[in-house]
Amino acid sequence: MIQLKKLFVLFTLFFLLVPSISHAGSIKDNETSGSPGLWYLGETPASVATSKHPILFVHGLNSASNTWWENNDMYNTAFQNGYETSFIDLYPTKNMWDNGALLADRIQDIYQHFGEKVVIVAHSKGGIDTQSALVHYGADPYVERVITLSTPHHGSQLADLAYSSWAGWLAGILGSKNDATYSLQTGYMEYFRSQTDNQPNLYTTPIYTFGGTKWGSFGSSLYWGGLYLRAYGSNDGAVTVKSSRLPYATELAVGDWNHTTIKKGSSTFSLFQNYLNENLYSFKGLRSASTEKADKKANQYVSGGQYSGQETETIEVESGAQSVTFDWMSDQADTELKLISPDKTVKSTFTTNTDESGYFKGAYHHTATVEKPEAGTWTIEADSDEQEHYLLNTTFQSGLNDALHLALENDAFKLKTQQLQAKTTMTIEYYKNGKLKQAKVKVNKKNGSYKLPDLGDGVYNMTIDIKGKYKKEEFERTFIESVYVDPQGNLYQ
Repeated sequence: MIQLKKLFVLFTLFFLLVPSISHAGSIKDNETSGSPGLWYLGETPASVATSKHPILFVHGLNSASNTWWENNDMYNTAFQNGYETSFIDLYPTKNMWDNGALLADRIQDIYQHFGEKVVIVAHSKGGIDTQSALVHYGADPYVERVITLSTPHHGSQLADLAYSSWAGWLAGILGSKNDATYSLQTGYMEYFRSQTDNQPNLYTTPIYTFGGTKWGSFGSSLYWGGLYLRAYGSNDGAVTVKSSRLPYATELAVGDWNHTTIKKGSSTFSLFQNYLNENLYSFKGLRSASTEKADKKANQYVSGGQYSGQETETIEVESGAQSVTFDWMSDQADTELKLISPDKTVKSTFTTNTDESGYFKGAYHHTATVEKPEAGTWTIEADSDEQEHYLLNTTFQSGLNDALHLALENDAFKLKTQQLQAKTTMTIEYYKNGKLKQAKVKVNKKNGSYKLPDLGDGVYNMTIDIKGKYKKEEFERTFIESVYVDPQGNLYQ
């Protein structure tokens, strides 16, 4: 009896002292894809060369491990090329700190299983979660190198949009306002960079990056995101090329992929395959990518609201515009929309697609473009049988875009114009004690600037609406920016 008690004690101590393994089996057994912390093995190839590192695939925002093999040939491509593979589920809606800690713990398990370092291939936010795990949570000894596929290393302006005063309520209805989206605001990501890029172990694990420049044809699922982000430079419908780069990383390629196709095996595997092996090929011709910031063009006007039955929106279009695109994003698929020109003519019909940017999951985009639009007041009449929450994003191709600039000088925003008359209103949104707050910021009448109020640390999302005259005609534009203020009062933008 005493011996049995001793065995029981030893058995209990074994399970208390030995870390639990979260391995859930092979991907064939993966019926619960999306359970945070579980990881899966791909089938072992018949012949695995000792020079080939195992691969750990890490998913992105609002995604799961099965994104690598369902409607995607990435897993099969790696298997056919003789690589051992593993896949992990992280929290789809949590920030880089929570996911970094979880991923670091599981990387050790995966390292122990293979008995060697892994190469991580990460898509989108998965690259940020990975860097957090390596730099802040001690996973770097178990990883040979990291390959990021369209990772928003400096955040995404779509996350800024989700937390803006015009779109915040729509994102809330859709469930898109979460820790992950919050942390991807550009202001917060500059804070993350400040906490990460000066760490002593930053260079322990080399990083290689990819960026995309294609966001699909008119009406495609990533078209609207590409249109919105065009003001910030080349992009793949969700992330700009500039944001996909790090000054200390090596850029392997920027190509005509969108945010979905960049993670497909047939698109990019052959381009990073050499970086999965122990002996890398020559680095000749490769260089660290520039991460300089570009001025944002004033090419959009944003509005929105909620209604039941019928709703009307008006948009001022200046003369000389080459084209204007109206994107009515809402939580309803069957909204009836009419686009009416200044001369009261009903114009082109709207194309409807679901959102696949990851920032407004569950939304529907109703999009129409008019070439060489008539100057004046354009009207959109909406009719819905259900209560509808919507965001209207109007994008202009116009010479006016280069005549407006928004600059942050010290702790104040200032609108700079070229021979324009403009009236500006600025709305700031922020969270205080877990509650959303909103306030109008008063203009400094002496210099026309908007000084950020001293509200403590946190992310502040500014919506700057502009109404004015261009060549004696009315125009409208919107800037959306975010900044992060740390507990010491330092500002990141």
